[in-house]
Amino acid sequence: MPDKLLEIKDLKKYFPTKQGLLHAVDGVNFDINRGETLGLVGESGCGKSTTGRLLLRLLSATGGEILYEGEDISTFNRKKMKEFATKAQMVFQDPFSSLDPRMSVADIIGEPLRVNRVYKSSKERKRKIEEMMEFAGIASRLINSYPHELDGGRRQRVGIARALVLNPDFLVLDEPVSALDVSIQAQILNLFEDLQDEFELTYLFIAHDLSVVKHVSDRIAVMYMGQIVEYADFDKVIYEPLHPYTQALVSAIPRIHLDDKRERIILEGDVPSPVNPEPRCRFYGRCQERKEICQEQEATLKEIEPGRFVNCLLRE
Repeated sequence: MPDKLLEIKDLKKYFPTKQGLLHAVDGVNFDINRGETLGLVGESGCGKSTTGRLLLRLLSATGGEILYEGEDISTFNRKKMKEFATKAQMVFQDPFSSLDPRMSVADIIGEPLRVNRVYKSSKERKRKIEEMMEFAGIASRLINSYPHELDGGRRQRVGIARALVLNPDFLVLDEPVSALDVSIQAQILNLFEDLQDEFELTYLFIAHDLSVVKHVSDRIAVMYMGQIVEYADFDKVIYEPLHPYTQALVSAIPRIHLDDKRERIILEGDVPSPVNPEPRCRFYGRCQERKEICQEQEATLKEIEPGRFVNCLLRE
């Protein structure tokens, strides 16, 4: 049996607006096994980043459970949360805005060590900082540099080193390569894979680009308007997508081979408002296969075969 590190049960996050409640995350369910990478993919604004922040309690959930090693993190007191923060860290999308421009590379990477009082002496702390710089591929000559003196790839490496310095078990990677050049993206993705092997890390890899997610994920969860619409092993989602939205995403992956005859699916219509959504299938207005039943009731995520979940009334 897989060793589950995280279990997410009926997770919700609603934001109050003048028009009503914005359903950013609405009844999300999934789990992440120890040592694997779960890719979370979907359009901008679908709730991916909000989900990642909820898992680390950077945002408070409206409802549901987030079980880390069997314990609900919403019940953690201040001491327990401090312990949890050493086990679970985040790498942010924008490597520049996530780094303090007034701090050097050494100060940025060493700050978690100082705050958590991991080492008593500055000599031990410096040794750990230099070790993490080496693992993250940061040249030792840059130890006293500041973020504005580094390019995007090096800034992201600093953010990765900072996230790893406390030896966590779990990392939320929130679109960690979307702000980087394509050539740098490949380097950072390879770095994540090397670090996962070295430190036995577990990842939640958030992205809007399925072609990026497919290279690093063991399983993939596809998100649309705050809900998971499909969730299965990598090969099932990429090569046998069932949900109409997943099929459209897969059809948009750039084709490498000339004999690839996949038909490009162009979604029509607009994404509906997430404020007080109607009790029907969230994808109804853009789905080419919609039936009358899809407008009459809301679909839920169901396991249609072992390890494969789909949120679609037409696939049950």
